[in-house]
Amino acid sequence: MFFNQELLDKLTEQARENPRLRQSYDLRTTAEDNSQRMLNAMEPGTIMPIHRHASTSETMVMVRGKLIERFYDDQGNITEEHVMEPGGEYAIVQIPAGQWHSLEVLEAGTVIFEAKDGAYAPLKDEDILK
Repeated sequence: MFFNQELLDKLTEQARENPRLRQSYDLRTTAEDNSQRMLNAMEPGTIMPIHRHASTSETMVMVRGKLIERFYDDQGNITEEHVMEPGGEYAIVQIPAGQWHSLEVLEAGTVIFEAKDGAYAPLKDEDILK
């Protein structure tokens, strides 16, 4: 399957209409596929809490737009941050399992590809840093 700008534009429009300012597009090919592979369109102002994935790493690839990816320690202090954009110095990140992280969307129309191991499970309270 190929993904064109028309699909990305449609996904972006859905993100703009969504109160969360985000919209995902599932890339799994069957319901039995227990991976998490998706496109995620995000708009500036979307709230991404500081969180972690305790049992899986996360791979994120910039498709278009611009954002800041931040890593944190257990107290919520920023330990690392990078501006990410396609063709920029940082376009792909591998986030280790258990790493606290969040992002801030800098440009309208931002779309990422993300992948995690295992079936989707909502974040637990202990996996959101408050």
